[in-house]
Amino acid sequence: MAFLLGAAAFVVALLASVMLHEAGHLLTAKRFGMKATQYFVGFGPTLWSRRRGETEYGVKAIPLGGFVKIVGYTPLEEVDPADRGRAFYRQPASRRAVVIGAGVVANFAVAFLLLALMAMTVGVRDQGTVTATVDEVTACVPADLQGECGKGRPPSPAASAGLRAGDRVVSFNGVRVNDEWARLRDAIDASEPGRTVPVVVQRGGARTTLYVRLAEVGGAPFVGMAAKVVGAGYDRTGPAGAVRFAGRAIGTSLEGIGRTLADLPSAIPKLFSPERASTPGGQVGSVVGATDVSGQIFSSEGSARDKLALFLSLVVSVNIFLGALNVLPLLPLDGGHLAVVAYERVRVRINRLRGRPDSGTVDLTRLMPLTYLAVLVLVGLGVLLILADLVNPLKLPQ
Repeated sequence: MAFLLGAAAFVVALLASVMLHEAGHLLTAKRFGMKATQYFVGFGPTLWSRRRGETEYGVKAIPLGGFVKIVGYTPLEEVDPADRGRAFYRQPASRRAVVIGAGVVANFAVAFLLLALMAMTVGVRDQGTVTATVDEVTACVPADLQGECGKGRPPSPAASAGLRAGDRVVSFNGVRVNDEWARLRDAIDASEPGRTVPVVVQRGGARTTLYVRLAEVGGAPFVGMAAKVVGAGYDRTGPAGAVRFAGRAIGTSLEGIGRTLADLPSAIPKLFSPERASTPGGQVGSVVGATDVSGQIFSSEGSARDKLALFLSLVVSVNIFLGALNVLPLLPLDGGHLAVVAYERVRVRINRLRGRPDSGTVDLTRLMPLTYLAVLVLVGLGVLLILADLVNPLKLPQ
């Protein structure tokens, strides 16, 4: 039940984000006197609609997006002579740019406001300090780092050696770690899988030496212990701190999206393998995957505060991604239309310097092959990610 509630909550949040994106286009178009005849959520057959003034508002059957129909959005459309003065393509370039970019601005505004609200109410997550104290011992050696203990999997080195929750690692293979996870991690990484190493632990009031035979998972040495985290929690901030937090978070997210998209082509061969989540590109998901993750959040064992923070972070990430995706200079994305407007203005200035007349709007028919190619790539990638999310879904870290 909790999973279905989380999935439904994400679908509602996604549709709301799409509605706000399209509302950015609609409101600015109306503000500049352009004629918008339709504002719909979804695609396909109409489930419900109502006309207010000259605009029809409604919901369609397939909840995978939305659209605003602005008369004369491209010169290729036929426009009623009575509406020619209000056609989009006949407006000044500055107004067209504002209308095109308003959807992206809406997505970033939603992300910014949600982040600021989170900082002031839920609080900013303090990840705490990871120690060298054992919090949990893994029962088996998994097939991969995201794998679970299936039938026939051998016991983990930590379990075989008798390591227990609460043990504080003093030294690993002769390296003193001083209850610092970073030192313990480096000592583990420096060891060779298959070797037996001495591990000194503080248990109660005495020190005990255990002998751990390291396993190998994903080409790296594997012990099978989860470290204890201390000092984790949430810190609420005031309005000024919330604004700073929101700005930094959006900047960090954009950097991450850039790295992820750059890594995506090399990650495609691993989308259907157990190593999918091992690279940034492999962690890209579709709407199906994000809905599944939202369900996992709601059905997880964390506190209500943890679940709310994770869910809002997911919605924020979707809005930032939608905004970043739409600024790519590819038709039919918003960024492609902005690039066309920018090209027109540059061409006007060059013609003016040469004493030539304004050459008007760009002939979009010449760009149609590139548009079809972009649509083919985007749709193909979307279908591939949906299949990967169905066959090899991403899992929340435990």
